[in-house]
Amino acid sequence: MIFEELGLDGVHLVETKVHGDARGAFVELFVGERLHAATGRLMEVAQVNCSVSRRGTIRGIHLTAAPPGEAKYVTCVSGSIVDMVVDVRVGSPTYGASVAIPLDDVRRRAVYIPAGFGHGFAAVSETAVVAYMCDRVYTPGKAISIDPLDPRLALPWPAMDDIVLSDKDRTAPTLAQTEALGVLPSYADLRAEALSGPRA
Repeated sequence: MIFEELGLDGVHLVETKVHGDARGAFVELFVGERLHAATGRLMEVAQVNCSVSRRGTIRGIHLTAAPPGEAKYVTCVSGSIVDMVVDVRVGSPTYGASVAIPLDDVRRRAVYIPAGFGHGFAAVSETAVVAYMCDRVYTPGKAISIDPLDPRLALPWPAMDDIVLSDKDRTAPTLAQTEALGVLPSYADLRAEALSGPRA
């Protein structure tokens, strides 16, 4: 595995090695010890989610309020997507910045996203199956949604004839509106937590 930081503090692209033969292929998608060695961050998997999306679907931008926050490890197990990570940590020097990462079932890459970042993706294949591991179980009342089409964010979504959004994502507030609600994570608090050691 090769880990590459993507310009947003702690967000890493994970390049995996696909072993193929006459039977098909095998790949190690996640190894906690290697993630820790490469990034300095521990991730104990508490929940694994899987979504199936048709072409043109955008899911996100989503995150979990901190505390408790939520780190994610995302991969596309079938089809192809453009994965999107947005820095929504208030006070961060890269606040509002984003990175777009193509993920597919050929290269089998993954993205590690620490707590405090917004996440979403767009399905670009006819059907895309996305699996993501989380270091926290779903916490009712802590979910935050931000408008994925917010002009201020100007996220580089792929060109699509039709965009499919859930009602929740279609009516989600902009980044500025979400910040005004006072629910976004604090850069200073998350940095202090990271320096204090592994999360309980």
